[in-house]
Amino acid sequence: MGSVIRIVLQRLALGLVTLLIVSAVIFGAVNLLPGDFAQAVLGQSATPEAVAAIRTQLGLDQPLPVRYAQWLWDAARGDLGVSFAQANFASFTGRVDPSATVLAQIGPRFANTMVLAGVTAAIAVPLAVGLGILAALWRDTAFDKGANIATLSSISSPEFFLAYILILLFAVVNPVLPSLSNIFPGMSFGERLEKTLLPALTLTLVVTAHMMRMTRAAILNLMAQPYIEMARLKGMRPLRVIWRHALPNALAPIVNVVALNLAYLVTGVVVVEVVFVYPGIGQLFVDSVKLRDIPVVQACCLIFAAAYILLNLTADILSIISNPRLRHPK
Repeated sequence: MGSVIRIVLQRLALGLVTLLIVSAVIFGAVNLLPGDFAQAVLGQSATPEAVAAIRTQLGLDQPLPVRYAQWLWDAARGDLGVSFAQANFASFTGRVDPSATVLAQIGPRFANTMVLAGVTAAIAVPLAVGLGILAALWRDTAFDKGANIATLSSISSPEFFLAYILILLFAVVNPVLPSLSNIFPGMSFGERLEKTLLPALTLTLVVTAHMMRMTRAAILNLMAQPYIEMARLKGMRPLRVIWRHALPNALAPIVNVVALNLAYLVTGVVVVEVVFVYPGIGQLFVDSVKLRDIPVVQACCLIFAAAYILLNLTADILSIISNPRLRHPK
């Protein structure tokens, strides 16, 4: 147990260092984006004095290292700043809306994205694992080949293409689901689920292939082991052999690929949210890039990076826990 705790602590420390490096990359890349917020707000006819005044008000005239250190310190305390767009509005109205903070804007959007990711995971994970088990059970049959072709075709297609195909099938030709995910506070769970289902199906088509193929490969790798052969010789049914003996020993790679795909569900939803106008953090990220709203863009990128790193660490830790050879290294 002590070795497991030590390995987990090492992974957590490595994750923090990685997040620190990524935060520097995010800050530098966002501030290198072409365009200027002050110029974008005031227009091309703005005087240099007016542009300079807004830049001073927002702290954009300070050196980049100073701004990064201040942003990192504030972020570590849970303060992601104030949206530039809202701060500029406050300068004209003379009041600052409490909802102008970056956290207040991101909070509901991030919750919506997590709901979308949760619905997708609830569909994709059982579907992928089930298809992988059946493909391994019926190896080289028509079902195996058909499942591989279908999943590889879906993962090879762009997300927006899959989204428009699903809109055509389920919102135009057969209008059973809404094409736009206009979610708002106070909706019932049934209405929210109905408006989330189409983008969730799109993401399911994207992530199922990885998980299915890994499940199939992991189980097939174990089917030639002596204890599997012994179970077969005892007359145990093939599905029971896989479920009782092969699947528990194949959990490490399966859990790893599932965690990686869950990370994608949080960080890779931008295109899908834009297509369905889903009010998530991906849609907010795109809108903020258009407005050159630097604090919101930086916060969205940091959340994406933190979610990806955290789920990768979770995959590593679960792989260690589920693998005796990693729990007791020589």
